[in-house]
Amino acid sequence: MEKGKSLKLAALLAGALFLFIFPHFAGVFAVLLLTEILIFALFALSFNLLFGYTGLLSFGHAAFFGLGGYAMAFMVQHFHLSMLPALAISTIVAALGAAIIGFFSIRRDEIYFAMLTLGFGMMIFTLVHQWRSLTGGSDGITGFEVPVLDLLVKKLSLFSPWAYYYFSLVVCLLGAILLWRLTLSPFGLILRSMRENPERVSFVGIDIKLYRWIAFTAAGLMAGVAGALFALYDRMASPSMVHWTMSAKPVLMAILGGPRVFLGPALGALIFYLLEHFITQYTQSWMIFLGAILVPIVIFFPQGVLGTLIAWAQRLIRREGHGE
Repeated sequence: MEKGKSLKLAALLAGALFLFIFPHFAGVFAVLLLTEILIFALFALSFNLLFGYTGLLSFGHAAFFGLGGYAMAFMVQHFHLSMLPALAISTIVAALGAAIIGFFSIRRDEIYFAMLTLGFGMMIFTLVHQWRSLTGGSDGITGFEVPVLDLLVKKLSLFSPWAYYYFSLVVCLLGAILLWRLTLSPFGLILRSMRENPERVSFVGIDIKLYRWIAFTAAGLMAGVAGALFALYDRMASPSMVHWTMSAKPVLMAILGGPRVFLGPALGALIFYLLEHFITQYTQSWMIFLGAILVPIVIFFPQGVLGTLIAWAQRLIRREGHGE
């Protein structure tokens, strides 16, 4: 067990070191691509708080991603806020949206929960698509710059890809750490117990609906952070951010990387975007080839790529231990 923990710690430290050093040796395209991967890794991790830990499959998680993005674009374009206040307001807007939608959605289980979240997500999409005076309609909100990072003693420009990458890296790492600590807390343990056997958990007096509602709100909050970052990265907030196809991305990333492993969805985001950008260099029909690659990955890695690799490593360590 100690050897396994040491390997995990070494891998995490190596990964963090790579993320901080890589941009110094990379071009603009690579930095932009890694920034997008980081944002969607946080988006996928927020979704997995519901799916992997609570056992709830949401088909409308992009609603909170989009709410965060639209709130960020609106605050920057109309009120010219600096980065931190705009990010805080965007997070609050997404969390409020998640709290309201979650209040109704968590009253049903399994496919009924999934359909409720899909329905609410489609309502949000229709709202941002039709409310042209506020959201810009199908054109979205465009024409804004990345706000400065006001640290009181100094203002930092985040205009360059490298500066925005490091800001996104810090925010995404902090978000991932908060989610990780949440999953390890007594609250997170109760969520996992509810995932495995909600009836037994309810028998001991735990309010399942309350815990699901809190988890739903927390997941929406983090999705809002990712959406706010993406709106600034893309220099626009558009209806595509809240479309149901956007909600499918974190589902695929979580399954691809491994929903039962905390960093599984983050690895899924990395694999998904690397495959997408590699395939699109050769063909516009990238979805056909991406699907052809993903199907065998899902079949031969039933616990996700990271989940299956960890299971193999644990099996190997146990064999070595018995051999000694």
